[in-house]
Amino acid sequence: MCGLAGLVDPSGGRTAEELDELARMMADRLVHRGPDDHGSWVDPAVGVALGHRRLSVVDLSDAGHQPMVSADGRWVLVYNGELYNTSELRNWAGLGVRDLRGHSDTEVLLEAIASRGVRPAVSQAIGMFAFAAWDVERRELWLGRDRFGEKPMYYGHHDGALLFGSELKALRAIPGYHPSVDPDSLVDLLQWSWVPAPWTIYHGVRKVCPGHVVRFDAAGHLIEDVAYWSPVDVALRTPVNGPRGEDAVDELADLLGVTVAARMVSDVPLGAFLSGGIDSSTVVAIMAGCSSQPVRTFSVGFTEQAYDESPYARAVAQHLGTDHYELVVSPADALQVIPLLATMYDEPFGDSSQIPTFLLSQLARKHVTVALSGDGGDELFGGYDRYRHLDRLRGVHRSLASPLRRQAAAVIGGIPVDRWDRWGEGPLGRLGPAVFRRRLGHRAHKVARVLRAVGVDDVYRAMMANDNDAGALVRGSTGRLTSAYQGSSFSDRSGFEQAMLMDTLTYLPDDLLAKVDRASMAVSLEARVPLLDPAVFEFAWGLHPDDRVRHGRGKWVVRRLLHRYVPAELVERPKMGFGIPVGEWLRGPLRSWADDLLEPSLLAEQGYLDPVGVTSRWRAHRDQGDDLVFQLWPILMFQAWLLEEAS
Repeated sequence: MCGLAGLVDPSGGRTAEELDELARMMADRLVHRGPDDHGSWVDPAVGVALGHRRLSVVDLSDAGHQPMVSADGRWVLVYNGELYNTSELRNWAGLGVRDLRGHSDTEVLLEAIASRGVRPAVSQAIGMFAFAAWDVERRELWLGRDRFGEKPMYYGHHDGALLFGSELKALRAIPGYHPSVDPDSLVDLLQWSWVPAPWTIYHGVRKVCPGHVVRFDAAGHLIEDVAYWSPVDVALRTPVNGPRGEDAVDELADLLGVTVAARMVSDVPLGAFLSGGIDSSTVVAIMAGCSSQPVRTFSVGFTEQAYDESPYARAVAQHLGTDHYELVVSPADALQVIPLLATMYDEPFGDSSQIPTFLLSQLARKHVTVALSGDGGDELFGGYDRYRHLDRLRGVHRSLASPLRRQAAAVIGGIPVDRWDRWGEGPLGRLGPAVFRRRLGHRAHKVARVLRAVGVDDVYRAMMANDNDAGALVRGSTGRLTSAYQGSSFSDRSGFEQAMLMDTLTYLPDDLLAKVDRASMAVSLEARVPLLDPAVFEFAWGLHPDDRVRHGRGKWVVRRLLHRYVPAELVERPKMGFGIPVGEWLRGPLRSWADDLLEPSLLAEQGYLDPVGVTSRWRAHRDQGDDLVFQLWPILMFQAWLLEEAS
């Protein structure tokens, strides 16, 4: 994996040396993404500068050095990522082995662009990537990002110059560049725990959306921003006429055998994250079948039993014969990581599982340079409980008149969170699923919000939002609606499928993949995601619903495949998620840290958040037993990020 950055300055006021220095300064902010090599390329005649930091994984020789110039001299590329179909892409572009100087995927993509053009080449490329390609002849800059958003790309303007890079810190390396906080993005952060693409926490700075290419002219003006691939388009055009039952399992086995093997190609040590859940266990099982040596696997656990999945991971590892490593995370470990988060995640990020994800990546990096993960299985194969709940709630909406729903919402929401939690820990909890015994109050209040919602989009937002009143906490917000949550283009699909697609558009790239990318790159570890392959995505959307959900459980076809490798009793259990007991920690070892960040006078001085509303939430959680960790953690991460910005 790598880091890239650069600028297009049409003013003509900078010399080649000055441009080169800026490119290097920007790229050096990304040294954690690429500690093995660095390079820059400039053209002072048009004010273009490209910088690169390299993590060497495939083709460790100088032939993989970047920035890389095409053989015909027309294109210059800086690239972050990994392609898994280089041979196919090379053949498609009409390139012979002798046409290439090395065997890096960077060169194959570059020469494919030179041969066929940016959009056609990227449409054929399978992998995780972000890139900047400068067209010397037409004096145009192209920025691009992979289909699912595994790798990041940002851009913005300053003093007439276009700036771009793998992380926001690269843009902030430019002297005098101090973008302001966007209040609407802050509302998004408090609602969802992340800022959804194309927005960022800053005014005027954007993310390239997954599956998009963006083109600029020599003046840094946007020419076009177009999708070369869309999960919605694929889902809508894929007929449900594939194999059924065990035949579908056979096809998935063949498909994942190919995608996992492709992601095991590496010139450096490789392993896998293993939680003991369905998706990561499936990936590791297939890896084991592809490898002549024991697969190295890594997991984290917690001293709090309700959050600890490490025994399940250990059991799967023993059954598959992996070389297994695990770490037990304590509050002391969290305290050591928390000061790093603001810098690591670059813009405020409010998913508290960022802490164990970093510790897991840190553990893996001691032994390997590349790790495979099982992310994406829930979004592709219908694994989240909320997908089924959404269909049920649509039935409730149809059967209950609005006044009745509002009355039910008032009753459920009127019972305090702590009282629901006590009931969940008592007889009421023993009557329901085990997962409901934890955070029953949070779940009950979410049901109340859903009952008040109107339409599938609104129901989905109510289910996903941490705090539907987040706008009241932020000063200066305009109430911008996150466009990715508007599912009108696929409203004829079931609520289950609409939720899957909306997760693929937002939660997957902006939360899960961003979390893994920043945590792994912070320790110079490359994380690969075999399930996020366009062929797997198309297969998943061609499944009959009965092969997606059976007996009230999602991911049936993946489960059946895993059972061919691992006994069902080792992996079949209620879904836990990759959570941590941060709510309890905030009342204990993290309390003084949170008290300092949420000091009312500090909030008033900063001017972004309402001190009264924030203090009310904090005291309810800290002193009254309410479980408001999902509302508070994004606020705390924003506050920590603000202080880091000011330092």
